[in-house]
This record gives sequence, structure tokens and C-alpha cells, in this order.
Amino acid sequence: MLKIMVKTMGNSHLQVLAFGAHADDVEIGMAGTIAKLTSEGKRVGICDLTDADLSSNGNVTLRKEEASHAAKVLDVSLRTSLAFPDRGLFLNGEYIRAIAQVIRTHKPQIVFAPYYEDRHPDHGNCASLVEEAVFSAGIRKYQTDGNESPHKVERVYFYMINGFHKPDFTIDISQFFDKKLAALRAYKSQFEQTDQTFATPLVNGYIETVEARERMFGKLVGVTYAEGFKTKVPVLLKRDLIGE
Repeated sequence: MLKIMVKTMGNSHLQVLAFGAHADDVEIGMAGTIAKLTSEGKRVGICDLTDADLSSNGNVTLRKEEASHAAKVLDVSLRTSLAFPDRGLFLNGEYIRAIAQVIRTHKPQIVFAPYYEDRHPDHGNCASLVEEAVFSAGIRKYQTDGNESPHKVERVYFYMINGFHKPDFTIDISQFFDKKLAALRAYKSQFEQTDQTFATPLVNGYIETVEARERMFGKLVGVTYAEGFKTKVPVLLKRDLIGE
């Protein structure tokens, strides 16, 4: 397990910024970790790239209400949307500049994005856009729409949505799993089946599947529940290898 080390920042800055293609992506992958960080007083933000306007269930207004509810459950400092077109998350300069602007504005130390191996193409494309934007945000001569100074993110980590992959590290969320469930259940339009619900993978035991995954990750590291993450660079342990 890894304890995410974050520095004390100015009040206008975030320590952690998590990007998702749609509202509920971040909650599926790392709501427990966010709840843990905010309980420690860390400033965490969520940025959804789209308003999920093509969702088979619900609508944009309802999805925004659900996202706001989930954000309150997790006590995040920021929840915003860039309102890119759903199913239109392709690599282009306009989108990269907009994401880079968010990064320069909030200056996070750590950025999270979906793991790119996922059945939904938007999730992998979100990861690619965020990686491009993280790189561009640190370039002095790269132009965005604002006047904020360049900002270099220290680490980019990837959370899992639709998939079970061998994690590069895990976070113990045993004490915060109830909050993760509450954040997921805020999205009633996505996870609850009614007579009017269109059949999607999300309304057929999806939350139970996420719970089973986090329980399995926890089992691997000797705790009740854990969230798993991927990284492209080695993780540096900032504590003694053997504790007292």
C-alpha cells in the first residue's frame, strides 16, 4: 500500500486533481481515496471532461445534480465540467489547451486519470488528453486562454473504471468504503434499475462488482478494501521500508 504524500499548498491551489470522462468515472475508480484525502484536510478537485449528454439513462441536468451530491459526500474543494461533447473525446489542440488551463489554474501536485485499458473508448481517450495537457501545462511558451504561469505536475496516476488490472500500488480505503458506496449511490440514474431504465452494464449489479474488486485488491494487501492504481513511473517510498 502507498500513502500519497502531498504538500501544503496555497488556499487557491489543489493538492490533487482527478479527471474523468463522465461524472461517476472518478467515483467508480477512486472515491475511497478521495474521501481519505479530504478527511486528512487535503484539497481535492474533480474535473469531468463531458456532461455525459449521451448517457442512455438520465439527462444532463440530473447528472449534474448527482455529481454535485457525490462531490458533497466526498467533501471535494472543486467539481467542474469542461462540457466537451460526449463520445467526442479525440486528441485535438483545443481540448488539450482547455485541460492545461485547468491544471495551470489549480496547480495540483498529483493528477489522476482513467486507466487507458478500458471497454469504453472515452476513458482511454480521457487518459491521453490528460497526459498531453499535463505535459503542455509545464511548458513556458505553451499558450492557454488564461494568464496563469506554467505548472509542472509531479505525478500522474491512473485509476480503474471498467476492468480488473494488476495494480502498481493500492490505497487502503477500508475506513472510507461506506463513503465510496454513498458517492456511487448518488448516481441513481446510472446504477438503479426502474421500469423506465434502459438496460446497460451499470444497472445490472455494477456497484456490487466494484465492491468485489476493491475487496479483492484489499485481500491482496491484507486489508478489507483497497483501490488499485497504475503508474508509468516507479513509486518512491517516502518512509522507512521496515516500520517500527
